[in-house]
Amino acid sequence: MDSAGHDINLNSPNKGLLSDAMTDVPVDGAAVGRTAAAEGLSAAEEEELRAEIAKVEEEIGTLRQVLAAKERHCGELKRKLGLTPLDGLKQNLSKSWHDVQVSNAYVRTSEKLGEWNDKVTQSDLYLSASSTLEDWNEKLTQSEAYKKTQETLSQAGQKTSAALSNVGSVISRKLGDMRNSATFKSFEDRVGTIKSRVVGSRENSTDGLQSPSAGDKPPQDSAPF
Repeated sequence: MDSAGHDINLNSPNKGLLSDAMTDVPVDGAAVGRTAAAEGLSAAEEEELRAEIAKVEEEIGTLRQVLAAKERHCGELKRKLGLTPLDGLKQNLSKSWHDVQVSNAYVRTSEKLGEWNDKVTQSDLYLSASSTLEDWNEKLTQSEAYKKTQETLSQAGQKTSAALSNVGSVISRKLGDMRNSATFKSFEDRVGTIKSRVVGSRENSTDGLQSPSAGDKPPQDSAPF
């Protein structure tokens, strides 16, 4: 095997490396740029298509600039009206949802769901299941266990209400008895006595601080001549 060729041994440390002879092969850029679809075109046709591509790309750039200017102008108008980005988002969501609702796919899906619902509710299996559930419900409400449970709950509610009413009556009676007791009356008398003493001491202090009347003024010594 020629040593200048490729080393195709998978265990060789030189696998995957190109030889110097292969790396020196020139590459034609024009040949690489031509696709399989352009093989049947003449040079003039290819040049015409390239010119058309350049023209379209230029128009796209112009449209992008116009769109950016329109978006800026729209943003300025919204700011003048006091509209926030959240308002714009809500409007876009509402419009998107409306577009979904009027779309053919949504309408067809709604119609299909309606048809399936009609078929299910009118099927023998659904009618039989509904009838069975109604029978079970009727039997349950008419059973002795259900009636006893309902009576027990009603009696428990009545007993609870009566107990609360009795507690309120007992508390009121206890408060009345406490007010009429000798201890409470003695306490009231003491409070009244203390209040009277405090009021009397205030009145006495007020009388002592009053200024003397004109008739009670001491006589002034006459100045000697």
